[in-house]
Amino acid sequence: MENKKPSILLVEDEENLHEALKLNLELEGYEVTSAYDGSNALKSVADEYFDLIILDVMLPEIDGINVTETIRLQNNEVPILILSAKNTSADRVLGLKKGADDYLTKPFNLEELLLRVQKLIDKNKKMQDKETVGDTYSFGENTIDFKAQEAKTKNGEIVQLSKKETMLLKLLIENKNEVVPREKILQAVWGYNVYPTTRTIDNFILNFRKYFEEDSRNPKYFHSVRGVGYKYSEG
Repeated sequence: MENKKPSILLVEDEENLHEALKLNLELEGYEVTSAYDGSNALKSVADEYFDLIILDVMLPEIDGINVTETIRLQNNEVPILILSAKNTSADRVLGLKKGADDYLTKPFNLEELLLRVQKLIDKNKKMQDKETVGDTYSFGENTIDFKAQEAKTKNGEIVQLSKKETMLLKLLIENKNEVVPREKILQAVWGYNVYPTTRTIDNFILNFRKYFEEDSRNPKYFHSVRGVGYKYSEG
């Protein structure tokens, strides 16, 4: 998991430029997925996890600005680097306003592009590596021992946790009071690039409620946020 290559979605309809960029990114050690129009780009984003999207503005079907806006409306925080032949400040402002993280005008210097790519991926990684919790964590009358993969519940029962349950608990607790998107959970806990159904996570959340909640129907700690992800909070 640790040595996984960062994955980039490259969305550019001009084939020669697309191939040249893909080759250079792969030489830098990135895993590149290609899309040549806006609707395929959105389909890829729905199916896979990416560390970065490089997005041309002038695209067939749906343009890059609309693609950016759609991705942000889905609460997906993936870094987006826009490439554009338009270099007026109004275009740049519009791209950034709609949610792009960076904006590069064509023609651009390849080395500059690669530096910006590296920067955005590093920044994203830092944001994901939240402050970690220790080996044990207590809330309410429950205590979780991450190392031993077990929990002591409010009734004094000892519950053996699977490795995935332990990882998911840790991820949710480290992001206390924040909604963790399901994509991030599946990437961090299951290590998938292509996702299974959300039901997988739902079942884990139901187990946590059974173990740790006073009333599993009115959870105080483990919440599902419809269409977005899951959240741990301390009531």
